[in-house]
Amino acid sequence: MFVVVLTYTAPLDEIDRALPDHGEWLARQYEDGHFLASGGRNPRVGGVIITRPMDRGRLDAILATDPFAVQGLATYEVIRFSPTRTAPELRLVNEILDS
Repeated sequence: MFVVVLTYTAPLDEIDRALPDHGEWLARQYEDGHFLASGGRNPRVGGVIITRPMDRGRLDAILATDPFAVQGLATYEVIRFSPTRTAPELRLVNEILDS
């Protein structure tokens, strides 16, 4: 699985204009089963996405379709990690990791 750290490279007014399209893109990724969690960073300099396990090439292809990427509004740091422990509240993540 991956943690993706987005960093905005454009002023917030440009980010705000693209935010509805980015939100729709996120919704599609959840519907397609690619993402487990996402949200904004504080302070507001970008966001974070936690993905389901997948091939890195597949993730890169998905990220390339993000309106923030298409419009050149953010950069993406992709961190691969293999959780070895989760809280009981994350039962779904445990099941994904065991499959």
